[in-house]
Amino acid sequence: MEHVVVVGAGVTGLFLAVGLGRRGYRVTVVDRDSGPSATGWKRRGVMQFHHPHGIRQQAIDALDAEMPDVHEALLAVGAVDVVTGGLLCRRSTFERALRSAAAAEPGVTLLTGNVGDDVPRGGGRATGVLVDGQPLAADLVLDAGGRNSRIGAELRPDTEDQDCGLAYVSRQHVLLPGATPGPMSSGLGYLQQHRGYLVAAFLQDAATFSTLIARDSSDDDLAGLRHAPGYEAACAAIPALAAWTDPERSRPTSAPMVGANLHNTYRGQGTLPGLIHVGDAVCVTNPTVGRGIATSLMQARSLLTALSEHDDLRDACASFDAYCESAIRPWFDDHISTDPDRLARYRGADVDLDRPLTSVWIAEAMPAVAADLRPVIGRFLAMRTLPAELATIEPAAKAIYRGGWRPDRPAGPGHTDLAELIKAAEDTRPRRDG
Repeated sequence: MEHVVVVGAGVTGLFLAVGLGRRGYRVTVVDRDSGPSATGWKRRGVMQFHHPHGIRQQAIDALDAEMPDVHEALLAVGAVDVVTGGLLCRRSTFERALRSAAAAEPGVTLLTGNVGDDVPRGGGRATGVLVDGQPLAADLVLDAGGRNSRIGAELRPDTEDQDCGLAYVSRQHVLLPGATPGPMSSGLGYLQQHRGYLVAAFLQDAATFSTLIARDSSDDDLAGLRHAPGYEAACAAIPALAAWTDPERSRPTSAPMVGANLHNTYRGQGTLPGLIHVGDAVCVTNPTVGRGIATSLMQARSLLTALSEHDDLRDACASFDAYCESAIRPWFDDHISTDPDRLARYRGADVDLDRPLTSVWIAEAMPAVAADLRPVIGRFLAMRTLPAELATIEPAAKAIYRGGWRPDRPAGPGHTDLAELIKAAEDTRPRRDG
């Protein structure tokens, strides 16, 4: 195998390109977007590009194992390592550093154009991809084109899909000179479930941060968050966000941005030798939990190992698919079971003690469980152990709930009060005639 075409120049595709290039392969990355420019960077079809991201320790582990220079480059432009694990960094900054590394790698070529959905075939295998209608030959095609990629779709198992049932609005901000961050609930920032909605503030690189308010996607009462008056009214009313967005502490650098149509998806490999799917093309999970970059780069590391260990591409693909089933699919399955509970909490439902507790309720009981059991929850939250390990402490967590304990909710308006504030702000928003 000499020439590899990587479809998609996102985090996964760029990471694979650099990793393969440094292993001596000739790599061409094809993507429809032209990349960053002096005036900014938009990623067509990548809704979450400018939304907040949790850069977990798994991503840092991947960089340190394959390209520590990229980690150093991120720190040089203002990203910050978190002592408890992870990196404070915007996705755009993270992706820009990977793209610079790929552009500087002698064996890697970045090619922009309209990548077709079809893969040319010959001799019973993939022979490349179509770019602007012309075949680009390759010994191996890696599909890192994301959840909506259609490359080789007819040869893959059906997609397993579940609507997360959530929507959110986020906004980018920058701290003013000398200002300190607002209240923190972890080393990454602030994240708390309120009564009827979720609130977060994510620290990022170069004194930037993002605020976020998530809601049940069917909750039209909070839909006005998408407009600046409603979002600003909500931030002013929620004490934690009011502290972060105080004009004496920070200023916004973007309009409120909507994150919607959120789905958990999983799809295994297909039957066409020479074509391997990776990253979001395999697994997508609820972004409000922040597992996406971690699971994608975990996949990328596994795929690099499989390609190094197996000369036969069929064996490499089978090995990688088995890894995804054992190490990635459990996170998808966890969301399938827990996202309904997340929705129930948004709607004010109490824990259901007539069935086994899902991970969302077990993790929320962390402050109340015995000290010797907390490390199990900590490992799960950090993705250092699979969700199945939580079964060992589920009876203890359930006993705590049966005894009447419930997690405290932070100060702030309830759902009804917040909805009224947003509506009042919406009523002052100028409307376009017609």
